[in-house]
Amino acid sequence: MSENQETCRTVDIPRIENAIREILAAVGDDPDREGLLETPARVARMYAELFGGLHEDPRKYLKKFFSEKYDEIVLVRDIAFNSMCEHHLLPFMGQVHIGYMPNGRVVGLSKLARVVDVVAKRPQVQERMTEEIANLLLDELHVRGVAVVVEAVHTCMTVRGVRKPGSVCTTSAMKGAFLKNHATRAELLTLIYGNRK
Repeated sequence: MSENQETCRTVDIPRIENAIREILAAVGDDPDREGLLETPARVARMYAELFGGLHEDPRKYLKKFFSEKYDEIVLVRDIAFNSMCEHHLLPFMGQVHIGYMPNGRVVGLSKLARVVDVVAKRPQVQERMTEEIANLLLDELHVRGVAVVVEAVHTCMTVRGVRKPGSVCTTSAMKGAFLKNHATRAELLTLIYGNRK
């Protein structure tokens, strides 16, 4: 069974479909017109996909690691993500930069991207997402330090309300060596932003 099929089994698809039909009627459209007939089912499948992280534990990707004596910064930049703002149920998207200082073991780089994917697929705020990713790495990898920087565009701010396209929200969570040592933090930020114009 695929991951999407498993997620659809844990999500109440008919309930979402009924809710979407009600929303369409409530805004003054006809959910039975040709163009909208399949919309409730499409939206239900989309929500099952976008909120799949509610039914998956990201820790599973941090269980396998490799013993290494390397003790400098490991940085994975520009991990693309899409998430959903819990205040308006509109998407926010951007990039996550993850840096950590190993303590005798390293994790596969793709595992960091998988952690981001799982954590991102939930209704949330960017601040909590940033902190959650950092705490997962700190708790599971027992690293000397971890830093997570998230840059995102929020459609709840660009397509409605204040309507400010191009604005970017940046959040960070610094733990261990990145919190306590200013030189280490500065090195990380230079690695992330140093070659950008």
